[in-house]
Amino acid sequence: MPRKKARLDPAPAATAEPSAQSVYYLMKSEPDVFSIQDLAARGARMVGEDKLSEKTEPWTGVRNFQARNTMRAMKLGEKALFYHSNTKVPAAVGIVSITREAYPDPTQFDKKDEYYDPKSTREAPRWLCVDVKLEGIFPQPVPLTTLRSHATEELAGMQLFTHTRLSVGTVPPAAFEFITNTLAAAKQDAS
Repeated sequence: MPRKKARLDPAPAATAEPSAQSVYYLMKSEPDVFSIQDLAARGARMVGEDKLSEKTEPWTGVRNFQARNTMRAMKLGEKALFYHSNTKVPAAVGIVSITREAYPDPTQFDKKDEYYDPKSTREAPRWLCVDVKLEGIFPQPVPLTTLRSHATEELAGMQLFTHTRLSVGTVPPAAFEFITNTLAAAKQDAS
C-alpha cells in the first residue's frame, strides 16, 4: 500500500458505468497508513468545480503471493474498489483505476523500508506493485456489515468474504456494479 499522508477535501463522487471488464478488484489499505483522502491529496487538481486526480500512486508493500498474482493480472484502465481495512468501521470508500500494469515493487530493495525483502533481487524480484489513480470517493462509505448482509446474493463470489486477510482480491462484475451503483448511493448505517 502507498505511503502516508496529506489531507484534502473529497474527490468527485464515484459511480461505476457498465463496462466489458471481466473482473474488478478490491484493494485494501489501512486509513491511518494511507487513506483514499491521501490518494486524493497526492494528485488533486481543480477542473471547474470538480476536484480530479491526475497523478498516479504506486500500490506498494503487498507481501502475499496470491495478492501479488492478482496484481500481476491487472490491466491498464481496469477498476478497483478502494477499501479501508483494520479500522473501527471497515468499508469500501471509492474507486481507483489501474494506470500502470505490474512492475517490481521498489520497496523490496530498500533496506530502510519496512517492506524490504532480503530474498528479493533486482534480477529476480519477488514482489510487484501497480500504479493507481483515484476515480472518485463514494458519497458515504459502504461498511463491511452492509457488504456482508449481501454476501450470499448480490455479492456472492467476492474474495473479501472468503479470503478475509487478502489485501488485493477480485470482485465479480455484478458485485462491483451493485456496490458502486446501489450500496454506495444508499444511506448507510456506520455501526
